[in-house]
Amino acid sequence: MSAYASAIPYRRLGRLFVVAALVLLVLGLVSRTPFFAGRGEAPAAHEEAIGGGGEARPGVHQDEGFVPHPGWVVPFAAILLVVAIFPLVPGLNAFWESNRNKLLVSAAAGVPVVLYLWQHDPAHVLHTGLEYFQFLALLTALFIVAGGVHLAGNLEATPRVNTTFLAIGYVLASVAGTTGAAMVLIYPLLRTNSERQFKAHTVIFFIFLVCNIGGLLTPIGDPPLFLGYLRGIGFFWFMKLLPLWLFLGVLLLTLYYALDRRYYAREMPESLRLDAKHEERVTVIGGINLALLAVVVGSVAASVATPYREAIMAAAAGSSLLYAHRSPRARRARERNHFNFHAILEVAAVFAGIFAAMMPALILLRSRGAALGVDQPFEFFFATGLFSSFLDNAPTFLVFLELALGVTGLPEAAALQGGGAAAILGAISAGAVLMGANSYIGNAPNFMVRSIAEQRRVRMPSFFGYMGWAGLILLPAFTLAAIVFFEWLSFPLY
Repeated sequence: MSAYASAIPYRRLGRLFVVAALVLLVLGLVSRTPFFAGRGEAPAAHEEAIGGGGEARPGVHQDEGFVPHPGWVVPFAAILLVVAIFPLVPGLNAFWESNRNKLLVSAAAGVPVVLYLWQHDPAHVLHTGLEYFQFLALLTALFIVAGGVHLAGNLEATPRVNTTFLAIGYVLASVAGTTGAAMVLIYPLLRTNSERQFKAHTVIFFIFLVCNIGGLLTPIGDPPLFLGYLRGIGFFWFMKLLPLWLFLGVLLLTLYYALDRRYYAREMPESLRLDAKHEERVTVIGGINLALLAVVVGSVAASVATPYREAIMAAAAGSSLLYAHRSPRARRARERNHFNFHAILEVAAVFAGIFAAMMPALILLRSRGAALGVDQPFEFFFATGLFSSFLDNAPTFLVFLELALGVTGLPEAAALQGGGAAAILGAISAGAVLMGANSYIGNAPNFMVRSIAEQRRVRMPSFFGYMGWAGLILLPAFTLAAIVFFEWLSFPLY
């Protein structure tokens, strides 16, 4: 039993989340907020943040009375560079391990920007704060609920079994989110392959498929798409990327199966006999969390409005924690998953600074983005993907979404869903989600899975070694997919 996990006050935290759910429910009722939000229109808060009604002019931010000086983009660039570099530099990585230090860095980058913008555009600051709350509420609910699902057992690690694991995770990523799917499946996958000598390639493809590409189809799947959903893009609009998702899934799963067969043939006979001897039927522990997971997903899919949606998420998270308090079996599931709150607190600390510091960059791109010369879907795909490879893909998505609005002259993200602009929106979405797989720091689950694998003595490639795998396998696949779906064919296909 993990000493840390056993010390988690499940009952106290569960009650806290339930109280938060009730408070949010009362706020919604008192403010007379409709329970369902209409999709396809910009939220009212966003309309206020960009200056109210009126016609948008191509390439011009609607709040023309205020455009920040380009120098105010420096805090945003600084915090993204810190996130990318500090974990990799000896001496700085120890500093960066502390969530308190992450929060201090976020405050140093974000607070001056907030104070500056509050003097000129307080509505924009308030709307950004609301988006941060909505973003964190979803990730927290998925993290807590999925952290209570544990797959016990040990299968024989044949190429067919491993490929099936990856295929299930690929589908699950768009349902439970890349973080949720990774947390549910990485432990049984490592346990299944524990007797094999060659297993790093399996973890690498797990990062490719489950931690990134698989989350392409829904706002639940990957944080960039959820931010798009909050900007007015329909929940099911991302299903237009299904042909691209299928194309890459079949291509990469086939490649993995062929590669794993080669490694399997090189395994020592003793390892394979030991693997077969330790085979054990797979069972699910903490299954009630699957129902709670469906509740969280359903609240987003049904377009439940804020704050009711966040109340449902808080109630689901609280119920999951209270279940862990009352059920020894549910606690055992979390202990076997090595569940603790470090990862989600890290996300909360880092993204507080990112959301605050990125505001000037978003306004500038909205007002002057057309001058950058990126105006074709293929260009948006690679431009978004390049930055998503090394910077977090969620803020990168928002930056290029604003650039798309500046280029097209459309008033809000919802307007990008139709006509010729749909291909640009599809390219930005695909670039942000897919190319987050190009490095360990492109998407939060990547580094988490690498750390878990190394704790179980899997010799993972270095930062640049992993990029070598991505360059050899992913870049050709992504380039082919971009040519097919954004150059040769008319997007969307249906």
